[in-house]
Amino acid sequence: MRPDTVLGEREVTIVIPHRDAEVLVDCLDALYQHSHWPIRVIVVDDGPDAPSLQRARLRFPQIEVIRNDRNLGFCYSCNRGLEAATGTYAVLLNDDTRVTDHWLRPLVEMGDSDPAIAACQPKLLSASRPDYLDYAGGAGGYIDGLGFTFCRGRMIDHLERDEGQYDAPVPLFWACGSALFLRLETATKVGLLDLGFFMHFEEIDLCWRLRLAGFRIMSVPSSVVLHHSGWSLPPTGYRKKYLNHRNNLVVLFKNMSVGRLAWLLPLRALLELAACVGYLLGGNWRASLAPLASLGWCLSHPFDLLRRRRRSQSIRQPAVDALGSDGVFRGSILLQYYLRGRRTAAALIGEKEE
Repeated sequence: MRPDTVLGEREVTIVIPHRDAEVLVDCLDALYQHSHWPIRVIVVDDGPDAPSLQRARLRFPQIEVIRNDRNLGFCYSCNRGLEAATGTYAVLLNDDTRVTDHWLRPLVEMGDSDPAIAACQPKLLSASRPDYLDYAGGAGGYIDGLGFTFCRGRMIDHLERDEGQYDAPVPLFWACGSALFLRLETATKVGLLDLGFFMHFEEIDLCWRLRLAGFRIMSVPSSVVLHHSGWSLPPTGYRKKYLNHRNNLVVLFKNMSVGRLAWLLPLRALLELAACVGYLLGGNWRASLAPLASLGWCLSHPFDLLRRRRRSQSIRQPAVDALGSDGVFRGSILLQYYLRGRRTAAALIGEKEE
């Protein structure tokens, strides 16, 4: 038993993927100050032994460090940490987050309430504007009928002020990887993060596979974490746009039923071309290449996509519809957002507290 372990409270492993981010010390400081729960912290360093990590080691000698010999990406770092994790639960936590007081207990209690709950997400608030929901994950993730994702608190580029409108714990379609609470045995059973994503959409893919296996995803808004969105890649840059477009298509191909894919993929290809035009009209010519490049990658990697699809479909349980009612809006958020002016998840999905 570790010195900080309280009798009856099971240690939770916190996995922090890191690459030369100055905010690491702030993240660890908040983590040890506000967890009020026995934790084991693993920092996975995806690059050189940077000064930020050296300072973290000096201030927090209890952290464990796993080193990658080169930049292998967010997914690889997360998986290395999860493979070293022990216990019932683990949390993937970005190094650009700051947890708040007593953030961990509500997550553990939610996990303990139902063995079918495989993942949870705290309420994520913007670190730069704490009165607003966070862009990356808000209070939990949803998806629409065309496979476009949105959040409780963010649709397209519209961010909502946090006024308690998403303070009910409800079922989600996906939980954000910036602060992702996982039942470790279950996540290992369905396979951890797909390394082919490198970064972006990897947590949505994992949550989708958990749903295919018959498990549930829950929001836990009584747990609050602050997050600096967009620190890894500039939000308007080509690489981020490319990964978002490509990985969105990949996650659909891996996890959707054949019947849905038959009509959706041609439509999504047209929408990708429309996105090119949209970026051009917005003056971002470099981003306009991202949807074309994402389509090109998918068309040129059919065997890779088929292999990854087989793995996902092999865990599908009979009679499980992963696009069931939980966290799914059957219509199109694009039509709702641009034509009807509906800007919030609450306006689209009637939420029922659990």
